Formats: sequence, C-alpha cells, structure tokens
Amino acid sequence: MSLKSLDNKGRWRNKTVAFRVSPEEDERIETAVRLSGLTKQDYIVRRLQCLDIVVQGNPRVYKALRNQLAAVLEELQRIASGEQVDDDLLDTIQLVTKTMDGLKEEC
Repeated sequence: MSLKSLDNKGRWRNKTVAFRVSPEEDERIETAVRLSGLTKQDYIVRRLQCLDIVVQGNPRVYKALRNQLAAVLEELQRIASGEQVDDDLLDTIQLVTKTMDGLKEEC
C-alpha cells in the first residue's frame, strides 16, 4: 500500500473535482496558472476560496512572463495593421501587468 500524499497543511486530499471548459477558457486558465507560478490545482483552489494569488518570482514565472509578453507583442503588431482588439488580449495584458507589479514589490 502506498503512502498517503498530504498537502502542506497535513490534509489528505482524496476528492477529485472535474469540470469542462471551452478551449478559450482553458487557454486563459493555463495562462493565469503559468504566470502565477503555482500548480493548476493550487491556483484553482486559491481562486475558488477567494484567496490572494501571491506570485513568487522564479525562473519558471519569468520564462512564462517573457513568452506571454512576446505573444502580446505579436498581437499588438497584428492590431497595428488595422484589425480589431480582442478582449482576451486585454485580459492577458491586465494579468501580466498585475504579475509584474507583484514582482516589482518583491524586490
């Protein structure tokens, strides 16, 4: 028999929660998780409990920020050619800005 896997507060997490999302919703969740530096489980649990998401700067978070900013730049260049601004882009820019502000306070 394997050992029980306890969380950081000593609780045994043996319940599974699953739900369906659209591909667009999945991408937004994945982006937020990457920028938070948390696991998807920890991110979703914290959001559902209305707890603050405190980003701890680490190489994985900085890489996610770099990649996300590159994607934002690509979208802004597309918009510069006269196409319409996508609401998801504005949400992503806002999320990146909040993350960067949080990292700035850490230094």
